[in-house]
Amino acid sequence: MSVDYNVQTTTQNTPGASITAEMKAFYDKALIRYAKPKLVHSQFGQARNIPANSGKTIEFRRFSPLPKALKPLTEGVTPSGNSLNVTSVSATVEQYGDYITTSDLLNLTAVDDIIAETQNVLGDQAGRTLDTIVREKINAGTNVLYGNGKASRGALVGGEDNYADNDYLNVATVKKAVSILKRNNAAPFKDGHFVAIVHPDVANDLTSDPEWINIKSNTDPKDWYEGAIGCIHGVVFIESTEAKIFTSDPLESETGDGNLTVVEVDGNKIIIAEALTSAQASALANKKININGATLTIASATAGDAGEAYITVSSNDSVPESAQADTIIYPGGGSANGRDVYSTLFIGQNAYGVTSLEKGGLESIIKQKGSAGTSDPLDQRSTIGWKATQTAEILSNEFMVRVETTSSYR
Repeated sequence: MSVDYNVQTTTQNTPGASITAEMKAFYDKALIRYAKPKLVHSQFGQARNIPANSGKTIEFRRFSPLPKALKPLTEGVTPSGNSLNVTSVSATVEQYGDYITTSDLLNLTAVDDIIAETQNVLGDQAGRTLDTIVREKINAGTNVLYGNGKASRGALVGGEDNYADNDYLNVATVKKAVSILKRNNAAPFKDGHFVAIVHPDVANDLTSDPEWINIKSNTDPKDWYEGAIGCIHGVVFIESTEAKIFTSDPLESETGDGNLTVVEVDGNKIIIAEALTSAQASALANKKININGATLTIASATAGDAGEAYITVSSNDSVPESAQADTIIYPGGGSANGRDVYSTLFIGQNAYGVTSLEKGGLESIIKQKGSAGTSDPLDQRSTIGWKATQTAEILSNEFMVRVETTSSYR
């Protein structure tokens, strides 16, 4: 399943100048050729278009399964029947876009290499932008599985010397994700496969698992999607550098590596081994931290020299008893030891919806020099740009599983 982005080219010509249909087609192809490969997350959503001039809101509909009809029919008696249970989910589309200004470079009568190269760059930008909008929406799902059965993102571990101690994606976790989708009666895509969008860093760990099945040993690659790296347990894995990564900001101090170190704990007050300036102390307020797998919130921080500066965590949090002298305080948002956490999305049909305005999904816009009127009195500037209308909405959380793991890379 894929979203059909109807690419148009809009041109504004000065008198006596024109851009031919062939040139427009050339520009269209340049834009879409670089945009399409980036639209990884969009292609597995339930696609809906809004007709032009029909507002900014689209309504997706989810039809709930009917219960089993286990009561035997009585001869000659018409049963009471059933009714559909329909849930509506509304989403509001937004418009995005960008452009590049060139100076005295647009040839009005022939294809200019500058236009083609600019379209390549803009197409790449458009594709990554639209894909990120969908990615952020669908990564907010509530059906989450953490690596090796950990209870939360902040409890995940990576970078340990013993490989088995790390919470990297492995085949055992893949099997659990597939089991969840099947238990929830999620429908697979073509040829009975679910799909998983995986970051190359995570794919490296997964394909290093001895249980990983080589791509040629289980199905014909021609039936897969672009970017597919392999299939196992009914899931085709699609590699994308745009897969979601949960990162954390370093905890600033006058010295150190972006972490803090415990000197002493007194209730919710933690004296640290790093010095803090007033500005750094102020910047730490409301930041998340991770101490031995527990995610806490800094309520305030007090400036001071090393061994005198301290942070106070929220009254709703409790500092773990395991936090002793020399315990490292890592920034929150990532793993237990401050590493990035990666999302691998396991997806069944109708898990989410994506949409764009009809004939406005992705529009290429070329304005020749002089089209700016009095703001360009010497005909010195031309612009090449794109705009698009996009949104996404989760329709069925149970038809999608977000698996969070660390990676051996970082």
